[in-house]
Amino acid sequence: MILRTWHVVTLAILLLITSICPRRANAQIVVSANDSKIVLVDGVQTTVRNPPADTVTIIDLSVSPPKVLGEIKAPTSVVGPPQSVAISPEGSIALVTAAMKIDPGDPTKTIPDNKVTVIDLKQTPPVVLATLTAGGGASGVSINSAGTLALVANRAEGTVSVFTIDGKRVSAAGKVDLGAPMSAPCHVVFTPDGKMALVTRNLDSLVSVLSIDGGKVEYTKRDIVAGLKPYGIEMTPSGDAAVVANIGAGATGGADTVSVIDLSVIPPRAVNHLTVGPLPEGIALSADGRYVAVTVMNGSNTSKTSPLYNDFGILKILRLSNKTLTPVTEARIGHWCQGAAWSRDGRALIVQCMVEKQISVFNFDGRTLKPAGAISVSGGPAGIRAAPR
Repeated sequence: MILRTWHVVTLAILLLITSICPRRANAQIVVSANDSKIVLVDGVQTTVRNPPADTVTIIDLSVSPPKVLGEIKAPTSVVGPPQSVAISPEGSIALVTAAMKIDPGDPTKTIPDNKVTVIDLKQTPPVVLATLTAGGGASGVSINSAGTLALVANRAEGTVSVFTIDGKRVSAAGKVDLGAPMSAPCHVVFTPDGKMALVTRNLDSLVSVLSIDGGKVEYTKRDIVAGLKPYGIEMTPSGDAAVVANIGAGATGGADTVSVIDLSVIPPRAVNHLTVGPLPEGIALSADGRYVAVTVMNGSNTSKTSPLYNDFGILKILRLSNKTLTPVTEARIGHWCQGAAWSRDGRALIVQCMVEKQISVFNFDGRTLKPAGAISVSGGPAGIRAAPR
């Protein structure tokens, strides 16, 4: 009787602990980096006078509606592709970059920043573990599938910073010089085997190939031409292809493209292009590699007096099959919208919109998108990534 009573008491205590401190074992963590320094004033990016601190919001996308788990302060920037966040494969840490900061000599202007913030996602609430230094204009960031290496594209200096990862300890390990200071590298992604990475170069319209051997990262001097001003880039789960968003001439370009790079052939090359509209800012590939979400500005970030202005952005869903993109569906979204992130099962995705300071939620059934609410955040949501698994 005493033993049975003890088991009952133990079970009650465990249930109480679980109810007070819910476990995150089944959560799908999404990290949103929110820029509080910059707002859009009639199509012009404008600095905020005495802005509050930038923030990072941690979201659980495995529940409906998605749940905010916490928010902390950390520098970030709307400048650069919205893949300015990376999460380690086991979900223990996040890296958040900051491409720009307020000019201390002139608070109406911004200048390149170089910060990389390491955030412990396992603590409740999450905490900043370290603030590291990358290169000028630190933008897109990725972590390899082994969780041992991170790369940061430095937009303002034509380099890629290398960081080693040991558990929750992240250390600077040098830079890779692309030999073109004005090339504006924007984002970098690893192949699944970790032996190669691709870097988008926005200003000279190239995608550079890096070779990786352990912690040694080198520029191979091989480049791929995908489209005009490649920006965001995603890798398929199998590593046989990469999908690139080309921002072209922006709103004045009229119709920009998303390209598919075939990595199964030598040399790798672009094999398919699809027009998506003016300025595909964000790009996200579903976990199974079947669908591509693209956030298209659609002139929503221009002046209301401009003939190019539209009072909404567009979220487009494309199907990726046999290295070919085809349109599936689309939905209207807010203004100056940035990144997107998929749920693991591909049935939901969230989209950041700067002007509204909201993250819109959509349900997806393979054919249509259905609005499913929104999450308000402090600052403009500017960078986003979902945990790999």
